[in-house]
Amino acid sequence: EVNFAVSGGDSVQAGGSLRLSCAASGFTFNDQGMQWYRQAPGNECELVSTININGQTWYQDFAKGRFTISKDIAKETVYLQMNGLKPEDTAVYYCRAGFLPSSDACTAHWGQGTKVTVSS
Repeated sequence: EVNFAVSGGDSVQAGGSLRLSCAASGFTFNDQGMQWYRQAPGNECELVSTININGQTWYQDFAKGRFTISKDIAKETVYLQMNGLKPEDTAVYYCRAGFLPSSDACTAHWGQGTKVTVSS
């Protein structure tokens, strides 16, 4: 069964840093690209960053220069290092694999997200 165990969310002050971790299971990790999504209160689910099977990365504009996605194939884990956090980064963060539909990316269907709260 496909599952993503996400951790690392916390409450921090603006300018702080957090490292989110996502342990994936139920599929061949190295055969799939991985993605981080987030959903802020009252907002739609949005794609934050991706990493493909070759390690190439992509970031939404708001994440460029502040967030870094990486993965550990041996641990089947993907990370999101977030620096220079802003109040607008407050959201629940989810990770997903590329073969899954994006329509339910910000739901608990494949595992709970982790809450990040950034105070000013």
